Amino acid sequence: MENEGKGLHARVLESLGPAITAGDYPPGTILRTDELEQRFDVSRTVIREAIRVLESMQLVASRRRVGVTVRPTEEWNVYDPRVIGWRLAGRDRPRQLRSLTVLRSAIEPVAAGLAARHATPQQCAELTEQAMGMVATSRGQQLDAYLVHDTAFHRVVLTASGNEMFARLGDVVAAVLTGRTQHHVMFTDPDPAAVTLHVQVAEAVRTGDAARAESLTREITAGAMAELDVLAP
Repeated sequence: MENEGKGLHARVLESLGPAITAGDYPPGTILRTDELEQRFDVSRTVIREAIRVLESMQLVASRRRVGVTVRPTEEWNVYDPRVIGWRLAGRDRPRQLRSLTVLRSAIEPVAAGLAARHATPQQCAELTEQAMGMVATSRGQQLDAYLVHDTAFHRVVLTASGNEMFARLGDVVAAVLTGRTQHHVMFTDPDPAAVTLHVQVAEAVRTGDAARAESLTREITAGAMAELDVLAP
């Protein structure tokens, strides 16, 4: 019964979350629990649990005698990976991708420079391993396999920076990369120049060349933005 409850809660959440982030329920909309119970044919407990999760993302606010109110967009926790995923699945995908890529452009080059100064030998080895994995999966339309290595590569860079704030953005970057792949905002095979840049970043971090690591990563993020101009104008 417990697993069944979790499944019902997830079903409600995966319907309400995307609907709110897509604007189907504009800010100020009142969501009444009794109506949601009937719509989804679930218990009040299931609805309350789903609402509790949406509250944690700051998408809604619950008030006694008022109900559940959709909050203004500027109050949402836009760094929550689920919120990112829902927004990327909606009609506002191009603008959301562009916003997230600008964030990456501001953070990742600096993180790469710091990684060149602070990465441990183990982190350097993992960075090289993931870069080689990207090379191995960059041909033959293996985008899902490529995504695994690409995501791991960028997580290592952010963690190896030694800055805990940057490290916490690993889930955000992973959500962006996953969204690009799932929603086909990628070429059928990754840009060979971008793959080469990742290998060069790994080498720059390994040799402690902070300026080069930062410059190369800036090229990667600039390339990602250029791809958006073509695939998601």
